[in-house]
Amino acid sequence: MDSFDLVVIGGGPAGYAGAMRAVDFRKKVLLIEKNRVGGAGVYDGVLSSKTLWEHSMEVATIRETLPEYKVAFKDADNVVRDAIFERKTQMTTHLRLLEAALGSKFFHLEKGNGKILDKNTIEITKENGEKKVIKTENILVATGSRPRYLPHIPIDEKVILTSDGVRSLNNFPKSMVILGAGVIGCEFATIFSNFGQSQVNIIDKADRILPMEDEDVANTVTANLERNGVVVHHNSQLERMEIKNGQVEYELLYKDGHREVINVEKALIAVGRIPNIENIGLENAGVKLTDRGYITHDDTQTNISNIYAAGDVTGGIALVNVGERQARHAAVRMFGPQVKPINYKNLSTIMFLNPEVAAVGIGEQEAKEKNIPCKIVKLDYSMNARAIAMRDTKGFFKILVTNDNDMKILGMRAVGPHASSAIQAVAYLIHTGQGIRELADMIHPHPSIIEGIQECLRMLLGKSIYKPAVFRDKLLCYTCENGVCTPISSILTSE
Repeated sequence: MDSFDLVVIGGGPAGYAGAMRAVDFRKKVLLIEKNRVGGAGVYDGVLSSKTLWEHSMEVATIRETLPEYKVAFKDADNVVRDAIFERKTQMTTHLRLLEAALGSKFFHLEKGNGKILDKNTIEITKENGEKKVIKTENILVATGSRPRYLPHIPIDEKVILTSDGVRSLNNFPKSMVILGAGVIGCEFATIFSNFGQSQVNIIDKADRILPMEDEDVANTVTANLERNGVVVHHNSQLERMEIKNGQVEYELLYKDGHREVINVEKALIAVGRIPNIENIGLENAGVKLTDRGYITHDDTQTNISNIYAAGDVTGGIALVNVGERQARHAAVRMFGPQVKPINYKNLSTIMFLNPEVAAVGIGEQEAKEKNIPCKIVKLDYSMNARAIAMRDTKGFFKILVTNDNDMKILGMRAVGPHASSAIQAVAYLIHTGQGIRELADMIHPHPSIIEGIQECLRMLLGKSIYKPAVFRDKLLCYTCENGVCTPISSILTSE
């Protein structure tokens, strides 16, 4: 019977990363994947949707000058297919050559379903039904997640879709409705409205989209979606959704009591994801689950000391970078030196909307909810030379710091072009617990979007080039404490 130092169940981004980190320690590693290496991160999730978003943004830019411009769905789909093929080829070639170079002594890839028989025993079932049993010192569960289905909605992945079914489309739908006004729903609304061939509706049970984000972020995104023709059904409850004559009929009940019946060509259900924990034998080893079906863990280690979990199955933030970080961390905990627990305070996220949104740390909404005293500074993109040069000034920077002389950064939101490239320096300051002075005094490249961050920090220090007292609608600086926000004096004492 074969024996390994580590068996990784799941070959998506988390499992792949964990296996590669264990190889660094010269351990004998087996990676089991039942479908396709790369998982949803390559095929039905991040890579495919973000490639489509990038292409849609290019089309949207052209349409600003040529409103009648259209791209064929087949051409857009081919762009996605090429990206998937490139990434898939990289990953599979890497594993094949790695296995050949190291030999089965250090790394082996097995196609099939991995099931835990006990804490040291795994059964692998091949597509043809063939089974084999192996022994292992450690197990990493990284089986990912899948879109959540709602029992009262007849999802067929043809007319009523989840994100898994988007790539089964043959044409841009003339009309569609998206159930779910969170990040995923708003991303797909952005994508399809950018192409300009679909009338997009969003069902939003709250009074605004992106309920977990700051109101000014949500309002900016909403304005741009509506400018693209998207209709947001605010304060609406879905009463029913049916397939009739090959199309979708849905009925909404609004808070004011009135109802509305609407017919569209397609529907997209974006109401979250659920972990893939079925048929992997967690119960055989006694691994505990949360009430919501996620694997319980303490810094990636489950209640069974040699079994670890990473990625979407842990119930944390379902992001590729989080899953990869957790899996690599788990491998170090197994085979490396003692390390500090993962710090999620400097977690950077990107929302592929229009405009692009990037976030790190806490936002203003969270600070107010948790009554965290802070100073907040905000600068409109229209005050940034690079944004002016790009002729795209929709957006803003907002930075939160501690309400003391140290002014350590608590969080940041960037909304606008290059937002995702602008947050990393701030994320580093959060990670290291530093204040704002060093970043404020650096010589930044010009013209660049990140100069907006520098000007925000200069405002906090009372030495900005543009003064808030002059551009009151573009530059804001205020304190928030005990639910009360107070403008900071427009003329601050400079250091």
